Amino acid sequence: MNILTVALSTLLALSACGGGDDGNSGEITTIQLTATPTAINMAAEGGTASISVTADREWAAFATNGETWFTVTPANGKAGSTTLTVTITENVNYEAREGQITVKAGSQREFISVSQAAATKPSITCPMGDEFKLVWHDEFEKDGTIDEQNGWTYQVANAGWVNHELQTYVNVASPGGREVATVKSGILSINCFKENGKIYSGRVYAHANKGWQYGYIEASIRLPKGKGTWPAFWMMPVNFRAWPDDGEIDIMEEVGYHPNYVSSSLHATSHVHSNGTQVTHEMYCAGAEGEFHTYSILWTAENITTFVDGKVQLSYDNRGLGHDDWPYNAPFYVILNLAWGGDWGGAQGVDESALPVSLDVDWVRVWQK
Repeated sequence: MNILTVALSTLLALSACGGGDDGNSGEITTIQLTATPTAINMAAEGGTASISVTADREWAAFATNGETWFTVTPANGKAGSTTLTVTITENVNYEAREGQITVKAGSQREFISVSQAAATKPSITCPMGDEFKLVWHDEFEKDGTIDEQNGWTYQVANAGWVNHELQTYVNVASPGGREVATVKSGILSINCFKENGKIYSGRVYAHANKGWQYGYIEASIRLPKGKGTWPAFWMMPVNFRAWPDDGEIDIMEEVGYHPNYVSSSLHATSHVHSNGTQVTHEMYCAGAEGEFHTYSILWTAENITTFVDGKVQLSYDNRGLGHDDWPYNAPFYVILNLAWGGDWGGAQGVDESALPVSLDVDWVRVWQK
């Protein structure tokens, strides 16, 4: 037997012995980690829930996608069994929400889904009293687009059509197929966005062919943020011939460069902004951008009063001076729109980095005596 043969024989013998003396070389250590339950379902009111974690080493727990509407404590711990407390805040929106918790130990992961119900919409009652009866409303309960069977129609107009505004109003969707009015989870969103170098947005009318004469009208609205936005909830006459002769009623307007300051205005021949005689009033509404607030009008033959969350914004009496001062004795229809730029919305420029933005509407309601 030569020297090479002896060396090979020795190497093979060592390999057969496993190359070590512990008998466990090459085994993979299993990480022990359990977390129960695997799902948490919470009512809109919020509250707390418990998670039981057992691990054989240090662990950490956190919101998988950085959710801020719930917290997990403790956020970490050592080997053993621990009970975690999940604290979920109240959901004040009419949209359900979902999230996830990750529990991590070494390379092992356990996931717990977290879901919370939407807030319940209040019953439909008129703040002005039982003598008013609900004659039309939209709670936006059917996902999709605006319900044209309920009297909604779209405005179609190119940029610059009015007030030198920059948006193009389209019917249903942009050329790229993006909808300018969408309904999801009980909320109508009027969407403004940029596509192929053009700004598109929505302007929708409620019963433009017949409208309403007198009554109490309100909408719950969440305003967008961004310099260049010009959202509005307003009314125009059904039998329109000339402006401002036939009147205009602005229940709520706001411009993004002056955030959370909402205004109401009345336009007629004898009071119009073009000659400084407009009837208008502005008030600060904390959280108007980003939160829902109620904007409304009580309109009679003798007076028009607008409100923000029940507080009087503007009040104007019929002074008996005729059509030039009071053209508000005819049917008017409701308008919701989100303009971009223009004489007022763009008075301090626009910031396209804010796009896309949406004007969100929870409901629109019309009562009459």
